[in-house]
Amino acid sequence: MQYESTNMMRFVLPVIALLTFLLSIPFLFEAIWLLYVQQYDCEGLLKSLPGLQISIAVGLFCVFLVSNVVVYLRARWSLAPGLIVMKILLVLMLVVGLTLRGSFEGEARRIPASPGWLKVVVEDDGNWNSIKSCLYGTRMCRHLMSRSYNPMSTHLSTIEGGCCEPPSICEMEYVNMGYWIKSNETMNTDGQYDKDCDVWQNDERALCYDCRACKRGFVKTLEGKWVRVGTFLVVMSLLLMIFHLLLFVTKMWEQPKLT
Repeated sequence: MQYESTNMMRFVLPVIALLTFLLSIPFLFEAIWLLYVQQYDCEGLLKSLPGLQISIAVGLFCVFLVSNVVVYLRARWSLAPGLIVMKILLVLMLVVGLTLRGSFEGEARRIPASPGWLKVVVEDDGNWNSIKSCLYGTRMCRHLMSRSYNPMSTHLSTIEGGCCEPPSICEMEYVNMGYWIKSNETMNTDGQYDKDCDVWQNDERALCYDCRACKRGFVKTLEGKWVRVGTFLVVMSLLLMIFHLLLFVTKMWEQPKLT
C-alpha cells in the first residue's frame, strides 16, 4: 500500500508541476501584450496609465519567472519560501485586478485606470480639451466618410458613435457624415442626450466632440481594456495560487512516503 501510494505521488507531482507551468505562460503573454501593443488613441494623455501599464507588465514577468523557478527547483529546495513569495506576488496581482474592475468603489476615484477614476479624469475640462484635440487629430470621423459611411448599415465603435454623429434620440436627418438636419420638434432639455442635440455642430472640427456621448465613448473604450486586464489578473492569479498550493501540499505529502 505504501509503495503504491508513493508511486501515485511520484506521478501526481509532475502533473501538477506541468499544469502550474502551463498556467504561468499566459502571464508572460499578457506582459508582452501590455509592453508592445499600442495604447488606444489618446490614452497616453492620461499620464498615469502608461506607467501603470509598464508596472503591471513587469509584475507579470516577475510572477512568470518566480513561478517557474519554484517549479524547477521543487526537488532541491523546500517549497515553503517559494510559496510565500508566490502568494505575495499573486495577492498583489489579485488586488490590482479587483481594483481595475472597480471592486473597491469607495477608493475607485483615486486609483488610476479604475472605472471611477477614468470617468472623473475624462470629465475634467482641462483633460478633455487635450483629449478632444487628440481625437480630432486622429481623423476618425473623416475616415468614416472615406469608408462610405452609412448610419443605417455601418457599425460604429462607441467612440465613433459618440463623437462623429448626433445621438439617435435627436432624430436628425442624415445628409452626409458631417451634416445632419436638426428636427424642428421641441426637445426635452432635462435629458443629457437632449443637451448633446444642442451641442452637435455641422462642422468637421466640432461635430459632437463636446458631447457627453463622446466622453462616455472614450471612457467606455478605455474601461473595456482595463476591465479585461483586471479580469485576467483576478482569474489567473486565483488559478495559479491554487496550483502552487496544490504543488506545496503534494510535495509535503510525498516526503513522509519517501522516508
